[in-house]
Amino acid sequence: MLSHLRPNTEEHAQLVQEIGPLPLQGTAWPAWIKLMAWATLAFIGFQIVRIAAGPLGQNISPMVTGSIIVCYIGLLILARYMHVSVTSITETGIQQSWLSRREVAWEDIQFVKFIPLLASKKMICFLARGRPVVFQAGTKELQIAFARISLVYRRRK
Repeated sequence: MLSHLRPNTEEHAQLVQEIGPLPLQGTAWPAWIKLMAWATLAFIGFQIVRIAAGPLGQNISPMVTGSIIVCYIGLLILARYMHVSVTSITETGIQQSWLSRREVAWEDIQFVKFIPLLASKKMICFLARGRPVVFQAGTKELQIAFARISLVYRRRK
C-alpha cells in the first residue's frame, strides 16, 4: 500500500552511504537534558523530605503521601530510562531502547518528519499501518542522520 511514496532502492542505498558506517548509535537524550531531569528530581525529592519533616507533613493524609511517593518513584524510573536510552540506526531499520523497545524496519516507513526542538531533536516515522513512532537524537551524529533520513523519506505527492 502506498509503496510508490517511499524512496526507491537506489535512494535508500545512497542514504545509508551518506549516514556512514552502520550501525550508528548514540544516546537518545542530550546530556544537559538528562542532567536537568536528575537535578529537578533531586529538588523535588528535597522538597518532599523538607515538607514531610515539617509541621505541614503531619497534616497530610497517608493516601496523599502514598500517591506522592508512587508518583515520585515513577518519575525516577522515567529519568533512569531517559538516562540509559540509546538510539540505533542499522541496516534493518531504526531502534531505540526505552520502557519498551521502539523499532521500525526501513520497509515499514512511509514518510518521516524531523522536528528540531530546542531540548531534543525528534524524528517521527509514519508507518503504512499503526501509529507513528517517535525517536530521539541526543548526539550530533544522530541529529544529522535524522535530518538526512527525513529528506529522503519526506512525504511525496
